Amino acid sequence: MRRLVAPAVRAAALSAAAMGVVTARWSALHWGATTEETRDPLPGDDVIRTPGLVATRAITVQAPPEQVWPWVVQLGAGRGGFYSYDRLENLVGCQVHSADTVVEAWQHLEVGDLVHLHPQVALAVAAVDPGRSLVLHAGPAMGVAGSAGAGPGAPDAAPYDFTWAFVLRRHPHLATRLIVRERFAYLHPWSFLLVEPVSAVSSVMSREMLRGIRARAERASRLQ
Repeated sequence: MRRLVAPAVRAAALSAAAMGVVTARWSALHWGATTEETRDPLPGDDVIRTPGLVATRAITVQAPPEQVWPWVVQLGAGRGGFYSYDRLENLVGCQVHSADTVVEAWQHLEVGDLVHLHPQVALAVAAVDPGRSLVLHAGPAMGVAGSAGAGPGAPDAAPYDFTWAFVLRRHPHLATRLIVRERFAYLHPWSFLLVEPVSAVSSVMSREMLRGIRARAERASRLQ
């Protein structure tokens, strides 16, 4: 009997462990978002039509969209930062300093402008609808440095295409649903080996970023 029970127990344990990993991964990719929000089409989805990985995260901010948008539009290294773990980001040279105030000089973005993640890494503004949405895109033609001319075969070119969308939806009682979506397209069969750990790190940083935006917007709203 023991010879029959032991393999069954091991199989059940492995199955439970696998299910736990899948559940944890799903939760990391959809932190704070409703099922409807994960399925809804959002601005920027048309840039990458067949993604290999999609992450949709969200948070409710007790402030109207017009008071949340200023914190979103000034995101970036050398700008308002990312309201996340600055010390961790700066360990890899990001030179990020998260702002605690809205700075007028950082309030204007146009399509084609660059938003830096690092002094040598930038995303381009693919679309901007002030007060409603901001879509950033790191296409394969940009390369790691965010400069034109670095084609997908260049040494510094990223092995994946990527969009980062920030969407603000008016919520009842003067609140805002802030939804952030990442979409990755694999440019090589092995791209997922890099995208998966990148997405895992992004999950941790994005959660803190959303909380950071919420804290700043709600504090500013209370002071008005």
